[in-house]
Amino acid sequence: MVLSRDNHYVPEWHQRHFIEPRRDELYYLDLNPEKFVRRDGSIVLGRSLFRAPVSRCFVQRDLYSTFFGGVIDEIERKLFGAIDTRGSKAIPAFMATEEAERSRHFETLFEYIDIQKIRTPKGLDWLRSQYPGLDQNELMMEMQAIRMLHGGIWANGVREVVSAEQSAVKFILTDHPVTIYNHGAPPGSTLTRYPEDPSIALKGSQTIFPLSRNFCLILTNLEYARDPACRALEKRTFARNFHDALVNTMALIHERHLIEPDVVRINRILKLRARRFVAAGCEEWLFPEKQNDEPWSALGEPLKPPADQLHEFGGEIYVRYTDGRVHYQDEFGRTEKERSFLLKPLSDGALRPGDACGCGSGETFRDCCRSRPEALRPAWDELSIRERNLRFYQGILNILGLSEGKSWTDVRRTLTEEQIRQVYTLFAALWPLETDLLKLLPKPDGRPRAVYTGSTHPFLIDEFATGAPLYFGELIIENPFAHPGVLAKAYSPLEQPGSYHHEFLKSVVFILNIMPLVDAGLVNLIPDPCIFDTHLRRQMMKMAEDRARLVGFEVDEDPRLKKLAIEGLKRDLLALPDEAIIAELRRDKPGIGAEEISDLLVGRRILRERDPLAVLQDGIVGASDRGQLHIMKLAPNFEIAMYLAQATGAAIVTDSPHRWQELKLAIRPRFGPLVAALDGLAAVISRETFLFSRDPVMTAKIGIAGAHANYPALFKDSFRYLAKLRDSDRKTNWEASAAARFTRLHRSQGELEKAGVPIGRARISCAFPARGIQDNTINRLLLMSSSEQHLPSVPMAFFIEPFTAVRQ
Repeated sequence: MVLSRDNHYVPEWHQRHFIEPRRDELYYLDLNPEKFVRRDGSIVLGRSLFRAPVSRCFVQRDLYSTFFGGVIDEIERKLFGAIDTRGSKAIPAFMATEEAERSRHFETLFEYIDIQKIRTPKGLDWLRSQYPGLDQNELMMEMQAIRMLHGGIWANGVREVVSAEQSAVKFILTDHPVTIYNHGAPPGSTLTRYPEDPSIALKGSQTIFPLSRNFCLILTNLEYARDPACRALEKRTFARNFHDALVNTMALIHERHLIEPDVVRINRILKLRARRFVAAGCEEWLFPEKQNDEPWSALGEPLKPPADQLHEFGGEIYVRYTDGRVHYQDEFGRTEKERSFLLKPLSDGALRPGDACGCGSGETFRDCCRSRPEALRPAWDELSIRERNLRFYQGILNILGLSEGKSWTDVRRTLTEEQIRQVYTLFAALWPLETDLLKLLPKPDGRPRAVYTGSTHPFLIDEFATGAPLYFGELIIENPFAHPGVLAKAYSPLEQPGSYHHEFLKSVVFILNIMPLVDAGLVNLIPDPCIFDTHLRRQMMKMAEDRARLVGFEVDEDPRLKKLAIEGLKRDLLALPDEAIIAELRRDKPGIGAEEISDLLVGRRILRERDPLAVLQDGIVGASDRGQLHIMKLAPNFEIAMYLAQATGAAIVTDSPHRWQELKLAIRPRFGPLVAALDGLAAVISRETFLFSRDPVMTAKIGIAGAHANYPALFKDSFRYLAKLRDSDRKTNWEASAAARFTRLHRSQGELEKAGVPIGRARISCAFPARGIQDNTINRLLLMSSSEQHLPSVPMAFFIEPFTAVRQ
């Protein structure tokens, strides 16, 4: 079989729907015809308008071809063949009025539209722009991996097919037929700069897809359909690309017959958003601008669905299953009721510089969001991450009685399963499963910031992580509390609270210790992002499994983790019932006396009381039906650490040798040698000793006072330099000045020792690759999560290791 390398990005069968009756060709317009140079040096343009059969329209040489060792693999036939076959049946079903047939082809239609949006030259240019560098084979792999990106949002919107049957002008077809119109994003704006389109997740974004010369599908977000005066560039509620939702597949508005001026308006939108080629059944339809010169905002009038037809869309759904379970879903696809106590009313007037910032950071508007563009601000309309953490902290104090003067020893001695259940219930209430975490997180706004990845055990986190904000700025740390909503009943703290005594104490100590830094804004304590996005969790787990085959992990590799594991085992042994301890003693030492046994039991109780993580109640460990769950992990893992760093514009900081190895593997470029930058700065940093405050309260005071602000300022400038750097753009003078700047400011290290706070000593290794730390799979995760402001790579990373460790 001969493989064709001429790839049609709009299928021939779809083009035929736009040919006029009793004709067999389309009028084809080239908006940017080729230029030819004559012998005399003059330049002439090639033909811009001609008639052509569909075999010559919307086709490009090797658009999809991949090359493996000289063998051409044609994706058009293998991937698009089946999708196009199904799409060729779905489009006629939606042009007709038969509800059952439409319902049968519902998923097929959105599958076809979704791939049609990405498969065009403009769509592929957009996809290529989301990654630092893709070759043709990688581009085709990412196109296949990213498809079905938009279906979830489209399916939850208002669907309408409008008709041009009564109009003398018919719909045209372009080389990017899935067109996004947003009246707030005119041509030439940032959101429409080639190859960008306004995100379909924005409230005012409407999708236009001509089905044929006579029919056009229009998809509108429900909030905009109800209120066209809403903020067009604000994200719709629950703007999640991948989620399971129940949809009324027969709901479709199919009644409007457009008059000629309205068809012209739509054609003008289509042409303005085309890349290069436009086709139509008649020549004059290719020039809608001759009949309409209205401003961009006025062109969308015919796209608005009729208000009296919206009753078929939205509303709540309840489904009862035969086993008694009830499924709930609101009109946006959320399966939980909206929690009003998490919402904040937006201020009617503008904030004054000295007012508390609307993002809940605890800073004034002047010092926080005033200088940030609105798109780079965390959400103002719901409780911030910091505000939720403060409520959680206060809830812990109240539930455990710490706010009433109870000591930590008293808490451990009287801890009940109901208290454990209440704390985890509060955590779940503050963090609904459908929280839009990206909306709450900071964006890449140029401020010093780092993601910490490593052990969140309270005995390790305070060695370096709690002092790290004085060097790297705001530190993003993952909250160790497990979310009961994503755990099976057998492992849920709500169903099995007795199994969580040890894990609960460990997590609460973490919260109590780190909260001064959270309150001061030095630590951004976030839940695991995978809690809120099942698709992200599935993708991340698959990627982690694939990576684990290359980079295994053993606790023995990290002496600090190994020590924690041994201490945890000792803690379990100390929690055994007296009779179990006595039996073990008599087995090991048959002649042991009663007095010696009594002394050993007293000593055991003293050891338990001295250990802040030890349970002081009997019967927690040892019985056949009672066990303790122990969670030991490096959080977040490599994929989510990269994901968060790119989403928030942050560096990565770790004190885990294993995680550092994973990061170094990601630094290696796919092509060519590794090019490092700021090597002078990296060298002087690696030679120095760093002091880390182990007192969170003192760290917060120093951070608020700004005594260590020069370190974050240096790393902020270095981050910005690396983010813009290309291999050939290195500025040797700037890099030398950065190294000298560090040497000068590092002389202030002794101030921490003078403060009299507990100190940890460490060395820091740096990764400053000229091309950043990048993995295509992470960029794909960000696209799938509706992230729109993320960086293409992570510019830098740091490894903190104890001063006594042997340098590698």
